[in-house]
Amino acid sequence: MRSLYLILASFALAHGHLSASTLEAEKFLKKAVTEVAQIADHSANSSALAASVRPVLMNVISFELMTRRAVGPGWREFTEAQKKEATDLFATLIIRTYSSKFTPGEFPEITYKPAIVPASGRVEIPTRILYRGSQYEVIYRQEDSVAWRITDVVIEGVSLIATYRTQFDSQFKQGGAPAVISALKKSVATPQ
Repeated sequence: MRSLYLILASFALAHGHLSASTLEAEKFLKKAVTEVAQIADHSANSSALAASVRPVLMNVISFELMTRRAVGPGWREFTEAQKKEATDLFATLIIRTYSSKFTPGEFPEITYKPAIVPASGRVEIPTRILYRGSQYEVIYRQEDSVAWRITDVVIEGVSLIATYRTQFDSQFKQGGAPAVISALKKSVATPQ
């Protein structure tokens, strides 16, 4: 009987911890979305929006982790300087690309669904986004290493990291880290 009690108590403690973590992750995401929405309301155009939201997004998205995962195993062959440059370029590309999809002053309607905990320290928060008459299913993947950070975004079943991984893998195989950085520079330099 005592072992059954211990098992139930352990489950209750673990469940309580997961619930607290889930609530923290949800609160973190909602706060970040609210902050971006407030900035978007006051931006003159998508270029101004990208510049204005960058400081916020740099604090809520783990671009280093996203870039490392998008590059894949080849990341180990990057020098520290190449890792920093690739991360900075990737952050610029992502922020600019997704900022250009929104019209300043128009913010989507977001419905948050119950969070999923695939593993300890990881939370996925599914959302339904209605923007300009179109509906999108978006999952925000977050990890808690030191603090909660967004580590991937899955839009309509397509992972941001997986999409870029396909591109970066091909580029890496053709010319290593310099080829990946060159492709990122070219993408960043191309007007939206």
